[in-house]
Amino acid sequence: MAYASKTKAAAGLMLMWIGLLWFLEILDQASGNALDGYGIEPRRLSELFDVVPAAFIHFGFGHLMGNTVPLLVLGFLAALRGVGRFIQVAFTIILVSGLGVWLIAPENSNTAGASGVVFGLFGYLLIRGFVDRRLSDIAIGVLVAVFYGSILWGVLPTQAGVSWQAHLFGLIGGVIAAFTTSVSRREIRTAPTTGY
Repeated sequence: MAYASKTKAAAGLMLMWIGLLWFLEILDQASGNALDGYGIEPRRLSELFDVVPAAFIHFGFGHLMGNTVPLLVLGFLAALRGVGRFIQVAFTIILVSGLGVWLIAPENSNTAGASGVVFGLFGYLLIRGFVDRRLSDIAIGVLVAVFYGSILWGVLPTQAGVSWQAHLFGLIGGVIAAFTTSVSRREIRTAPTTGY
């Protein structure tokens, strides 16, 4: 696929994702916050079904606005390597972040939002170039570190009402995704074998 086509596909995907988040928040507000129940309440078996939906629900427009720009930028950069690969990366991040919240978030808390995905994409972009051995992706990782590196403070339990658990496990999920979707690993697995 030509670079222009990949750029268009990445931009279209992220604009649709952001559009979906805003549509859901408008729906949530119109319904008296009925969608907030799809957040993750820890260590209840029934709440495992909310691990994925929780990444698309926000607690108000301020919460959503805080995630919109970094999700759009980091998601676009990640999706430039292909929409199929991006979907695998995003799903891995959502699962790892959500399960981490389910396991260790405080009792009687309710966690939702795309910030776990933001942290995951940050971690993914930071190391993708090294895992895939691509200089262009290493350069993107350096730029991401320069512009968004300060978010790493968000993995520490320093701010009340903010889920550092989602941030930390999202970051871990991004690192895992970089390895599990690695282009170089796929090439090694599919390369013909030769004996000596």
